[in-house]
Amino acid sequence: LLKLSVVGLGFGVNFAEVIEVGKSSLLLTLVSITATIVLGELLGRALRLPPNTRTLVSFGTAICGGSAIAAMAPVIKAKDEEIAVSLATVFSLNALALVLFPLLGHLFGLDQHQFGLWAALAIHDTSSVVGASAAYGALALSVGTTAKLTRALWIAPCTLLAGLFKKSQERSGFPFFILGFIAAAFVNTWLPSLDWVWGGLYLLAKQTLVMTLFLVGAGLTRKVLKQVGLKPLLLGVMLWVVVSVTVLLLLLSGHLH
Repeated sequence: LLKLSVVGLGFGVNFAEVIEVGKSSLLLTLVSITATIVLGELLGRALRLPPNTRTLVSFGTAICGGSAIAAMAPVIKAKDEEIAVSLATVFSLNALALVLFPLLGHLFGLDQHQFGLWAALAIHDTSSVVGASAAYGALALSVGTTAKLTRALWIAPCTLLAGLFKKSQERSGFPFFILGFIAAAFVNTWLPSLDWVWGGLYLLAKQTLVMTLFLVGAGLTRKVLKQVGLKPLLLGVMLWVVVSVTVLLLLLSGHLH
């Protein structure tokens, strides 16, 4: 179900729109995603976190939270408890961001365009970016949503690279479901006359993903939490703070616009 849901999410991606929006920030997005994943790996090793947990938390922080974790989990063969802990970390920070980001945006005097970019680059899930940006204003919502969509598209190449690396390490299977995600996005882009069909499939995939992640999260017992401790949350917070502060400083200094 997890793999099928990720394939279905491709029906919500329009390559033409993403390329138009993302061409000006392609280098920035690539650098920020790479830096976040590398930093997450280094911090995760320092905290002595299991490889899968640090990969999922880092990937979720770098791209788009729960959806990115859902896409990466089958590739690295993550256990249910590893997925659940990573999701709990990301979703907790999402909830905090919904309240904290608009307040900090006003405190630092960000205009709506700046806030939309900050939200898109520093908040994990698209839904939380939409919520925080909408609370800030219509322009912030527009900028935040389109910038986040551009970022979310990096799920495909990052997951494919991880799959190839995993295959070379363990001779595991190639993540063909990511090719399905790309194919679904192509179909949605070049057959717009059937957008009502693709829209329905996207909504179905989104609901299935939510249900699947909920079932995985339901397995997060007190015993599991006691075993893993606070280290995954600590990694998530450290990454989130570094990304949020860095992007905010770039915006305030005029180096990012």
